[in-house]
Amino acid sequence: MSIGATLAAARRHAGLSIAEVSARTRVRENIIEGIEQDDYAACGGDFYARGHIRAIAEAVGTGPASLIEEFDQTWRSAQEMTAAEAFQPVLPVRKRERRRVRWTAALAVLVLAVIGFAGYKFASGVGKTQRAADAAGQRPTHAGQPVAAAATTPSVQAGIAKASGAQASPTATPSASPVVVRALTPAQVTAFGPAGTADGDDPQRASFAIAGDPATPWYSDWYATADFGDMQAGTGLLLDMGRPVTISSVRLSLGGAAGASLQLRAGSQPVLADLPPVASSTASGTLTLRLGTPVHARYLLVWFTKLPPDPAGTYQVNVYRITVQGQR
Repeated sequence: MSIGATLAAARRHAGLSIAEVSARTRVRENIIEGIEQDDYAACGGDFYARGHIRAIAEAVGTGPASLIEEFDQTWRSAQEMTAAEAFQPVLPVRKRERRRVRWTAALAVLVLAVIGFAGYKFASGVGKTQRAADAAGQRPTHAGQPVAAAATTPSVQAGIAKASGAQASPTATPSASPVVVRALTPAQVTAFGPAGTADGDDPQRASFAIAGDPATPWYSDWYATADFGDMQAGTGLLLDMGRPVTISSVRLSLGGAAGASLQLRAGSQPVLADLPPVASSTASGTLTLRLGTPVHARYLLVWFTKLPPDPAGTYQVNVYRITVQGQR
């Protein structure tokens, strides 16, 4: 019996519907339906598929260990290579490397030739310039012999100006323009999960996170533990600024109890791997994340890595105001 058939039979034996299993595990119904049909495409990768299988198995009362072992033997993704596979020699790669070495040698010879020619032209130009300067700095005497013209040094010029009563004009120094920092309005706010915008929490209310009304915030899903029940790495909100901007700080207003841990991530693509952390904090209420060095990016991700407890005994966070400060 396959993994999906085993989980489906255990669920029916426990008298549970797919909706009830979803409520217990916080795994979406479409993912549970896919797993029961041995379709893991919606899981977002092997790591999350194993977590979903474990959570569903525990919810329907069957052991997850043998199911996960079967998943690794039968459904392991092709992207998961072993160390031995990664270091197996591949002949075409070596051929390309030898060809690349030959091209590198040819390029090095060409660069040296260009540098030598440029050095020759530079030396020739310096000699001509020096001869022209010598010619311009000489004047003939009555005897026909050249005599170097007297050079006026800056100190002599200053003495002449002082003797004649003239004042030297000071050199103007350009002043630096002040940096204007202002509030920047995001073009769009989207719920964001480990797989991107496709699996964010409470996507319909994501825009409430910048509305500023504490009575109608955006809520994350609730989870059994502060670290998302070991099912995922985090959850958050993606701010699309519409175009690249320079960000100096972000101010957040959170509702609920203390205990949230979050990262501020920024980048040019709305993909978790392309949004490196630029600031982090552990706090509640209203907090300001100031960047030591302003960041130039189009996308900002408020990424929660730990959730605070809620009155129901589970873990959840809500956000009702996000303000971005920087420059267009």
